[in-house]
Amino acid sequence: MNTQKITFKNVAWDNAGILHFPADFNQNKKYPTIISMHPIGSCKEQTAGNVYGKALAEAGFVVLVFDASFQGESGGTPRYIENPYQRTDDVRYAIDYLETLSYVDAEKIGILGVCGGGAYSLNIAMTERRIKAVVSITGVNFGRLLRDGFAGGSPMEVLGQIASQRSSEAKGDDLLTINMLPESVEVGKAAGIDDIDVLEATDYYKTSRGQAIGGATSAVYSRLGIGMGWDAFYLAETLLTQPILVVVGDKPGGFGAYRDGYEIIRRAASQKKELSVIKGFSHYDLYDQPEPVKQALEKVVPFFKENL
Repeated sequence: MNTQKITFKNVAWDNAGILHFPADFNQNKKYPTIISMHPIGSCKEQTAGNVYGKALAEAGFVVLVFDASFQGESGGTPRYIENPYQRTDDVRYAIDYLETLSYVDAEKIGILGVCGGGAYSLNIAMTERRIKAVVSITGVNFGRLLRDGFAGGSPMEVLGQIASQRSSEAKGDDLLTINMLPESVEVGKAAGIDDIDVLEATDYYKTSRGQAIGGATSAVYSRLGIGMGWDAFYLAETLLTQPILVVVGDKPGGFGAYRDGYEIIRRAASQKKELSVIKGFSHYDLYDQPEPVKQALEKVVPFFKENL
């Protein structure tokens, strides 16, 4: 048994997850365990699970990858809510669940996140002291991303539109669910999009390369206001003290992982902190391309073995 589908209770609904086990797994032993958080608009079957979760299990860790609340196979309605506070709070319930498993070493729990999941991982570690070590793979501060225009305009313009939409929905109109990416790379280019991150995200999520049923890349527009006022790195100078490893590519794109990586390394209170810049590769290369993933894992695996 190398994987097992599970659920764990999260307030009024269940979260769906997959446990990845080492090849020589023995349920009578205790293992260092890692939670792997998926990107914004993604799911447990994509990069956080089928690339990093699988590789960390092969390296000897138990790994839990789960769908965020309101996304994938997890519970919660309406669907496609991207709420940073809920995304991070999910982790607390995931740890509660892990601590019920006899083969999990509760003193050796780490967390890894990809893209938005990377910044979420850094954020939750500040107030969840059961997390002993953190890895961010091309991590993106979702609040900063929205404020920089990813939601379709300046912060005040977007917040005004969100307010109008939420009022309409309160009066009975249908929820407005937006797709955060164009339907194809060709459609994106035809619309004048030339940003490497948007086009490569579309290539990953909208083709057989990374497409998965649970990875909808969608969001309920009227619920994005809460993200606009959120900052993944708030209080990092005081509360982020665990060992951290931040991995980014050196080909920067509009999602800003390169910039965010340097910022959190500068701001974190951690005594042990490292920024690893993978030369010649982009944000989405680090999702699944063999060479940059290999270089990332050459840093990630020893980091977790040293700090868990």
